[in-house]
Amino acid sequence: MKPKIEDVAKAAGVSPTTVSRVLNNRGYISENTKNKVYQAMTDINYIPNDLARSLYNKKTNIIGLIVPTTKNPFFGEIAAEIENACSNRGYKMLVCNSLNNIEKERKYWEMLRRNQVDGVIVGTYNRGILDYDQHQLPTVAIDHYLSKNIPVVGSDNYQGGRMATEKLLESGCRYIIHINGPGELETPANYRRKAYEDTMNERGQEPITYEISGVFDQVEQDRIIRQIFDEHPHADGIFASDDMLALNVLREAHKRHIPIPEKLKIIGYDGTETIRTTAPHLSTICQPISTIAESAVAILQKQITDMLPLEKSETRHLVSFHKGSTV
Repeated sequence: MKPKIEDVAKAAGVSPTTVSRVLNNRGYISENTKNKVYQAMTDINYIPNDLARSLYNKKTNIIGLIVPTTKNPFFGEIAAEIENACSNRGYKMLVCNSLNNIEKERKYWEMLRRNQVDGVIVGTYNRGILDYDQHQLPTVAIDHYLSKNIPVVGSDNYQGGRMATEKLLESGCRYIIHINGPGELETPANYRRKAYEDTMNERGQEPITYEISGVFDQVEQDRIIRQIFDEHPHADGIFASDDMLALNVLREAHKRHIPIPEKLKIIGYDGTETIRTTAPHLSTICQPISTIAESAVAILQKQITDMLPLEKSETRHLVSFHKGSTV
């Protein structure tokens, strides 16, 4: 049989109440008594029940994270940075990889609530499928608008979009195309497109944009990219709204024997460590991923501490430009 609190108390020569107070750090307990209890736990191989302790303390010290896919370098890296920020604050993290599936996201959301996590960080695209406005669970969104009461943390997407477009223009491009995700998604990332369009109009250039309706649909991405090359053979610059898109554009250009960057210049967005390591030749706008993660956890911790919903807010951080050899 598994040892119980009563067994620890007997081995330590104290009462079960004292053992409980030591485990839950309640009230004053002398160091000598604490050492006796911990030694007794070691001697009889007693493992504390974290669930029972969390019910007692009304706190689990667990944060839930829902992301659409950890295969994407941005979400994989943001998950790692959030876990590190949680660990530094004494929290454990549960990662839910939804694959952008609505039903999976519903199930994960309910699972996190049933397990009484202290709070949730959400990076999903499917706004409106969860009862975000009806719950009291502390929640923070990463670069997505989920509801009017949930704060959003992200980089300055408009500034990043302007930086990318201006870099292509400064490099001599005059026929620049922008590729982005679904326009109907309510996400701060749409400001990348707005910045591109504003910058092109300011320079007297015609903005040309293409939307990819499937957020992670590789077949759809490939089809749209082929269409761009077929319909715009004279394009000399492409601004892709994320690095994976940019790499797919680069691959199609190589298939068509288009010299990069002599005939076509490409710039992506995100600048994860994975992309900068595996594709150092790709120019990209780098998001401050570590800062975004740190800010999200800090805001969530404040909600947990205050147990009050925050007003809708957005934490903005300037992006930086990583120049590969493409531009």
